Formats: sequence, structure tokens, C-alpha cells
Amino acid sequence: MSGSKQEAAAAYWKENLQLMLWLLVIWFVVSFGCGVLFVDQLNAINFFGFPLGFWFAQQGSIYVFVIEIFFYVWKMNQLDRKYDLHEE
Repeated sequence: MSGSKQEAAAAYWKENLQLMLWLLVIWFVVSFGCGVLFVDQLNAINFFGFPLGFWFAQQGSIYVFVIEIFFYVWKMNQLDRKYDLHEE
């Protein structure tokens, strides 16, 4: 592999890992932070008839994870086009 291709591959994986790290941090904050650490403060707020902390612990983190999956696919498609690795 030539030098420019190796540099492009390294940059591609660096951006990919940064994206994954940020998404995992967001998911951790939503699932552990909102569902465990801040549950007492969030339970003062009702969301569809349920305390917000309970909702995050039971369903909110799952919804966030599913949204993050679609966001990851969208961003990776952009990243693939940026580094000319798309499958079109």
C-alpha cells in the first residue's frame, strides 16, 4: 500500500474511532447517568405518565441506542464518500 493510502486509511480509522467513542459516551450518559445517577432528580418530571428517570432506565436508553445506530450509519456513509470507500 502506498504512503498516501496508508495515511488515508489511518485518518479514516481515526475519525471512525472518534465517532464511536462519542456515541458510546452519549449512550453511557443516557443509560447510566439518566437511569441511575440522576434518577431522583429526573423522577420529579413526568413523561407520558411515568417518572422521567424510570422512563430513561426502561426505554429511553434503548431509543437513544437505536437512534445512534442510524446516526452512525449516516455518518459512516459520509465518511466512506470522503475517503472514496463507498460502495456505489
